[in-house]
Amino acid sequence: MWGYYILIGAIALVSWAVSSKLKSKFEFYSKVGLRNGMSGGEIAEKMLADHGIRDVRVISTPGRLTDHYNPADKTVNLSEAVYNQRNAAAAAVAAHEVGHAVQHAQAYDMLGFRSAMVPMVNISSSISQWLIIGGLIMGAAAGIGVAYYVAIAGLVLMAVTTIFTFITLPVEYDASNRALAWLKNKNMLSQQEYAGAEDSLKWAARTYLVAAIGSVAMLLYWALQVFGGSRD
Repeated sequence: MWGYYILIGAIALVSWAVSSKLKSKFEFYSKVGLRNGMSGGEIAEKMLADHGIRDVRVISTPGRLTDHYNPADKTVNLSEAVYNQRNAAAAAVAAHEVGHAVQHAQAYDMLGFRSAMVPMVNISSSISQWLIIGGLIMGAAAGIGVAYYVAIAGLVLMAVTTIFTFITLPVEYDASNRALAWLKNKNMLSQQEYAGAEDSLKWAARTYLVAAIGSVAMLLYWALQVFGGSRD
């Protein structure tokens, strides 16, 4: 069991380190102005136009790191800083989010699969752990029976969330690859600016990888609690 706690601690430490590195990278590349003088919003609009996508809107959304593509209403939502600023970091984020819009327009299978899982993941992420804990408590009080299956149901729901984190990986990496390919092929950035955009997206992708590994560790922990307890 101590090995598990050491693993969780290591994952938490790596997650913090990657997140801190990502923030520092974006702060650094936010100071690298674009030679073309385009804002993140303008870059997003041009990338959509270059891909022949006419039914997606680019809008500014409040907050920081709130950038996302919403396939339900076909909007590229850029945080205020990304939407308005004219630097390598803003260019990277804007192009990445449009990368998701391109995936949607071209019916990228993994994006469709991930979108279909969202409703279930919203439920599973909110109740799975409570089902497991409730099942374990009931099992300790009344013995193995229905309680065991309640805990198993919680594990199954938690596994859905874990699968979702791994499906997210190719979706995010592909969106970044599409963004970088467009930025390079259209000669949108100078060599220095492109290097900054590429580095920013590389570190952003690592946050998803750490999250997926952490999700697996959590699933394994609760599986040990359920199946280990069932043998007592």
